[in-house]
Amino acid sequence: MHGVSSPALPVGRGLLYVTVAATAWGTAGAAASLLYRSSGLGPVALTFWRTVGGLLLLSAVRAVLRRRAVSAPDPVARPARPVPPEGPLWRRVARTTATGIALAVFQAAYFAAVESTGLAVGTVVTMGAGPVLIALGARLTMGERLGAGGVLAVAGALSGLAVLVLGGADSGTVRPSGVALALLSAAGCAVMTLTMRRPGRAGAVADPYGSTISAFAVGAVCLLPLAAAEGLWPQAHELGRSLWLMGYIAAVPTALGYGLYFAGLAAVRAATASVISLVEPVSAAVIAVLFLGEELTAGTVVGTCVLLAAVAGLAVCEARGAVAARTGRARTATAR
Repeated sequence: MHGVSSPALPVGRGLLYVTVAATAWGTAGAAASLLYRSSGLGPVALTFWRTVGGLLLLSAVRAVLRRRAVSAPDPVARPARPVPPEGPLWRRVARTTATGIALAVFQAAYFAAVESTGLAVGTVVTMGAGPVLIALGARLTMGERLGAGGVLAVAGALSGLAVLVLGGADSGTVRPSGVALALLSAAGCAVMTLTMRRPGRAGAVADPYGSTISAFAVGAVCLLPLAAAEGLWPQAHELGRSLWLMGYIAAVPTALGYGLYFAGLAAVRAATASVISLVEPVSAAVIAVLFLGEELTAGTVVGTCVLLAAVAGLAVCEARGAVAARTGRARTATAR
C-alpha cells in the first residue's frame, strides 16, 4: 500500500491503484459464493464482517506505516507539498458520514440484489448504472467532462459489460425488487465515489487511508443492527473454512481494494475511476472459469475484450489529459 500521506499522486499511479482495486473486488463474489454455502450468513451480515475486518486491517497497516515514518525518516526525502485545508470540522464529519453510509448501502444492496434477481441482472444493473450516475454527478457537482473520447469509452465499456454478463448467463428472471436494490447499490457507489473525489480533486486529502478508515467505521455502525437482525454469527459447521474466507474478503477485496481505490481518486477523475472499476466483472469471470468450473462462452470472451479495450482507451485519454494539463501549466508559468 502507498504511504500514509499521498501528496500529489501521479495520474499513472492513480490509474494503477484503481485497476488493482477493481481486480481485487472481482474476487469477492467467488469467495462470497463459497461462504454462503457453509456459513449461513446473509448479505447484510457478510457486508458487516467484511467492513469490520477491513477496518481492523487498515487501522493496523496505517499504524505500522506511521511508526516507521517516525522511527526511520528518509534523510533524502523531499519535503511534502503543503496540503490545502480540508474545511471546517462539521464538513469533514458530514463527508465521512456520507461516505460510510454510501459504502454500506453499496455493498449490502449489491449482495441483496444478486440474491434476489441473480448475478447476471444484479451485476448488469449495478455496474451499468454506476458509471452513468457518477458521470452525471461529477458533471453537476464538479464540472468534470469526459469529452467525445470518454463518452465513446463509457458506451463501449457498458456494452462490453452487458455482453460479458448476459452472454455468460444460462437463464434468469428479472425481479423488480432485485432491480431496485441494484439501482440503490449503484446510487451508493456514486455517492461514495463523488464524496471522496471532491477533496482529492482539490488536493486536500493528506491521509486518504484515514478517510477510508473513518468511512468503514461509520459503515460498520450502520450495518450492525441490521446484521444482528439477519443473523450475525456463522454456523459452527465448517467454521474454520468460513473464517478463512471471511478473512480473505476482509483483507484483499476490502482493505486492499478500497484503500487503493480511495487513494487513486485523489488523482483520477470520478467518471474515469467508475469505468476502470468495470474490470471487476472481468476478474470475476476469470476466477469463475478457472476455479469454479463455469463454462467459458463466446459472450464471455467478446465481452471481456470489448470491456478491456474500452477501459484501456479511457485510461489513455486520462493520461493524455493529465500530460496536456501539466504542459499548459508549465507554458503559463514560463510566460509569466
